[in-house]
Amino acid sequence: MDDAEHDVLVFMSFAKEHRAKLHTTNPIERLNCEIKRRTDVVGIFPNDDAIVRLVGALLLEQNDEWTAQRARYMTLETMAPLSDDPLISRRGLLIKQARAGDITVTISASYTT
Repeated sequence: MDDAEHDVLVFMSFAKEHRAKLHTTNPIERLNCEIKRRTDVVGIFPNDDAIVRLVGALLLEQNDEWTAQRARYMTLETMAPLSDDPLISRRGLLIKQARAGDITVTISASYTT
């Protein structure tokens, strides 16, 4: 039991606002139930690509929902300090500054055909 103490309490090393979200599997269980519910409605899929399209669409929809619900799940700006990827860390910082009103963000895109 004493040997497992570190493994059991590893979530305490995360930021305080993340701890409550890390010790539960409710969001994942809810997602799995939604995938099961939607696939049961279809019943028989004509091929593997149809399953991938349906489940992929559900995962994209869920990602958008989790991104929009700032208080419910972990946000990019609170996760950025935990990432080793400088792109994620920089993006999280920019989002945090933009929401605080410290900077103005202009998004531009160019397309080539």
